[in-house]
Amino acid sequence: MHALQYEITLPADYDMTVVRDRVARVGHRLDAWNGLGIKAYLMRERGVDGSPVNQYAPFYLWNTAEGMNSFLWGGAFQGLVNDFGRPVVRHWTGLAYEEGGASGSPAVVAVRRRQAVAEGVEMSEAMEEAAREAGRLAALDGAVCAGAAVDPRHWEVVHFSLWEHGSPKAPGDVFQVLHVSEPERDSLPRGRQW
Repeated sequence: MHALQYEITLPADYDMTVVRDRVARVGHRLDAWNGLGIKAYLMRERGVDGSPVNQYAPFYLWNTAEGMNSFLWGGAFQGLVNDFGRPVVRHWTGLAYEEGGASGSPAVVAVRRRQAVAEGVEMSEAMEEAAREAGRLAALDGAVCAGAAVDPRHWEVVHFSLWEHGSPKAPGDVFQVLHVSEPERDSLPRGRQW
């Protein structure tokens, strides 16, 4: 599993209806994308759920590197680049994925938390803890799914979860979910991924 996210931070007075309309218009295009487990079309709005910014920030869980690469290099990503400019794309390798008790429900919000892996910690313990956290989040009331991944270049762990309600018991940045494409969600490997 590979996790990927880019963030497009928009001006404070940006009309976020433009983002909503864009997702409504093009969001379905990845509903059958080969190699894609989940793409959550995410948005933060300044002043909503504690967000200091207006931001469009889709989050992906990929089953295959080929699917991810064909998205990035095959033209689909170019449409976003043409509309907003080329964003920095963060990429993490998968540690764990779990379905939640609300897995059949539509996601309303997502929570993303990035945390540095402290210098000097035992790597196996840090990664085990990240995998356990994915399981803990997935077990909470209203969780649709939860995952954890790591960027070994910057030693950063990302925790990502989708929720069926607007009040998740998970720390991190809260995003509104505008659409979810999940063509190969059932193929995402469950549990610890090493």
